[in-house]
Amino acid sequence: MASNQNQSALLHQSSSKRAWWRRKDVQQVGILWVILTFVIGYFASLVITRSMGAAASDIMEETVLMMKIFTWAAAPVAAFVGAICLKTITSKHHYGDTPPPEADHQIDNAPRAAAVWLVLSSLLCLFAVVFGLVVMQEDSKMLQEAKAIHINVTGNQWVWNFDYPNNKVRSNELYLPVDEPVIFSVTSKDVKHSFWIVQMGVKMDANPGYTTEIAVTPSRIGTYDVRCAELCGLLHAYMQNQVHVVSRGDYDKWLKSQGGVLS
Repeated sequence: MASNQNQSALLHQSSSKRAWWRRKDVQQVGILWVILTFVIGYFASLVITRSMGAAASDIMEETVLMMKIFTWAAAPVAAFVGAICLKTITSKHHYGDTPPPEADHQIDNAPRAAAVWLVLSSLLCLFAVVFGLVVMQEDSKMLQEAKAIHINVTGNQWVWNFDYPNNKVRSNELYLPVDEPVIFSVTSKDVKHSFWIVQMGVKMDANPGYTTEIAVTPSRIGTYDVRCAELCGLLHAYMQNQVHVVSRGDYDKWLKSQGGVLS
């Protein structure tokens, strides 16, 4: 009887010392991990692309790219948790249900895994910081661009008004020429609003008594939505407009039709 107990104890010790990656359950979790990583990464990126729509500016293209990079970086973490959960739910035997009395429950540290995780996370954060600084520098240069088109944007419950001071045009329609830098000077006449062009990555608060600036270069001809992203009263949901990105020739025609002068 004692010999049988000793033999089972030796078998347990030898199995516990066996390389962890050779265990069948670990290999199954690894396969699930790889599959779920690609599934989560692909469908999450697809949701980002479809929800944002076609990017209409370089800033938005860079923003979508950044979101996809972080999505794929987070996918392995979510997939790992999902793989362990699936394996636990579908497994017929759960380790720990009836542990042998001589089992060692000590949890060993994994300094190498922790170091790898720390390095990868730090590199990802560093990339995000550098990317943000580069985008801010580009925006700063665009604000100093002498040839940029200046447009004054005024929020007023519950409409947007657009003034083209260099062209003597005031309109509730927003027209922009493609591939030319634009500087929006945003303010409000009553309450706080938020000027938001989704597909261009433009979003700036409109505060009463203050003027804030944001720059963008439209890169795709088309019609895009302008919304208010700040709850501003009863008809907030109807404070919408459209921005028309057109060729330079069509832009000049529109200015003339509004009685404006060409700069």
